[in-house]
Amino acid sequence: MNQLHEINIVDFLADSGEIIPSINLSYQLFGKKLGDAPIILVNHALTGNSNLTGKNGWWKEVIGDNKAINTKKFSVISFNIPGNGFCSNDFYTPNKFHLGDIANLFILALEKLKIKKLHSIIGGSIGGCLTWEIAAKRPSLAKFIIPVAADWKANDWLIANTYLQDRILNNSNNPVQDARIHAITFYRSPKSINLRFERSFNDSKGIYNIESWLEHHGRKLNERFSLNSYKMMNQLLRSTDITRGGEDFIEIASKINSEIHLICVDSDLFFLPDDDVKTLNSLSKSKKDVFSHEINSIHGHDAFLIETKQISNIFTKIFKRKK
Repeated sequence: MNQLHEINIVDFLADSGEIIPSINLSYQLFGKKLGDAPIILVNHALTGNSNLTGKNGWWKEVIGDNKAINTKKFSVISFNIPGNGFCSNDFYTPNKFHLGDIANLFILALEKLKIKKLHSIIGGSIGGCLTWEIAAKRPSLAKFIIPVAADWKANDWLIANTYLQDRILNNSNNPVQDARIHAITFYRSPKSINLRFERSFNDSKGIYNIESWLEHHGRKLNERFSLNSYKMMNQLLRSTDITRGGEDFIEIASKINSEIHLICVDSDLFFLPDDDVKTLNSLSKSKKDVFSHEINSIHGHDAFLIETKQISNIFTKIFKRKK
């Protein structure tokens, strides 16, 4: 694993007025040395982290030497959202922190690293929401803005699911594991699960294989996440909204001086592809350089982690564009 670096942010002022005396923000760098090449910021998903490539990298088929995000040509940086379970499990600010605060935190870290310009900001799921948040706050920071399987706001469907997650986290006897089991059923599609398991039975355990698979993923996350950390990440997800300050979406997004490339999954049950269509149709009336791409998959929301060949082809196509 690439070396984990750390930046200390002192007296961070959240939008709520809460002052956090000290936040240790960790990050990893891949590819070219900072200052030697264009820089790509990649924001991780809810259960992801900064370890993008290499043996255990969660996007190792997409990021690496001669991959779509080519570490021979780019510097690639990824920060860990505080409390994401990778190297910190104790960051919890109930109802006092939203995703825009995380955007401000990352922007401060970039400033401390003397990074004034990015080639791209890319993120999947909550990482894509965070990509929108950063772009809204720093509209001239990046050449390309690429939110994947994400949206600029939490719609009612997402709020409903995070509300249920919160109920599980507050009321279950095994909260993290049970919340994860529920979440996975929305990260995949019914067709994906049905084709994978075909009602097969695990005789040794006396349960269906789908139940065994869900239990495995629940246990796995339970080993990584504290209860407070999972509550925090769930809270950040439901707080996604670049218009929280009262300004209209079109007013905010049309000021972004980047090419915006929306990537959706046609079978996504979590961040609905229809929302990308609405964003494209409304924003393209006032902004020319906004585009949409679609991943075709049976796997639902998690296709952005599974359909790496399609993702790579889309990134390659985007990066070849001349602005």
